[in-house]
Amino acid sequence: MTYIPSFASRIAVAVIASFMGASVALASGAAVPPRNDWSFAGPFGKFDETQLQRGFKVFHEVCSNCHSMNKLAFRTLAQEGGPGFSEEQVRALAATYKVKDGPNDNGDYFERAARPADFWPSPFANKQAAAAANGGAAPPDFSVIAKARTYERGFPWFVFDIFTQFQEQGVDYISALLHGYEEAPAGFTVPDGKYYNHYFPGNVIAMPPPLLDGQVSYEKGADGKPQAPETVVQYGKDVAAFLMWVAEPHLEKRKEIAFKVLVFLLVFAGLLYFTKKKIWSDVAGHA
Repeated sequence: MTYIPSFASRIAVAVIASFMGASVALASGAAVPPRNDWSFAGPFGKFDETQLQRGFKVFHEVCSNCHSMNKLAFRTLAQEGGPGFSEEQVRALAATYKVKDGPNDNGDYFERAARPADFWPSPFANKQAAAAANGGAAPPDFSVIAKARTYERGFPWFVFDIFTQFQEQGVDYISALLHGYEEAPAGFTVPDGKYYNHYFPGNVIAMPPPLLDGQVSYEKGADGKPQAPETVVQYGKDVAAFLMWVAEPHLEKRKEIAFKVLVFLLVFAGLLYFTKKKIWSDVAGHA
């Protein structure tokens, strides 16, 4: 006789497995990043233009010294739903960078000022040069890092995530990582040239703390005070939000289309139901 597990038993196995996974994660020293309130979260969320501008400023002044972003074209910064830069601002920004072009009529490659259609240039000539300048570990490209980085939330949260459309694991992780540097606990050995980070897997990271309080100056409001606190925690949130936009610049449009499709499907399903009732209304047992 073949045993077929019941639905309840399958749920029980899933619960036990999820708790075992959580126990393993805790035993390895991995910490779950705290959840943040993001303006773009949920089915109707939208990017905060001011926050994206602040996040770009942090990336431009700090992160871009080591990290590339080779899938971001300068002109994207002026698109709707982004940081809200004007075309003039984008042209001026692009012109501050040099890109390799060619070959010319003589078959030679040359450097020229970047244009809005160009992609964000890498700070290093190649991956080997990046690794050599950073203790043997090449800094990752930032183009889609907000979608590539994640962590396991376990049961039952992953079930709720289906309905709430939770997809902010990456930005929560990046934000936590940037302010997760601290002294290693007693008995924990950190190799020379490495750093202890509370949220990094394994807790040993090659990247030194990139941010300090007051390192980046934000635009001042009418009262003369910065738009947001100039702290490591705020810098981390702002640059994480910017990286989320870079990874998915059409997020708002996608959500808008998805909502319209769902409304259409609901209306269409209702029309099909009442059409079926009308057609079969004269047939006994089929109304």
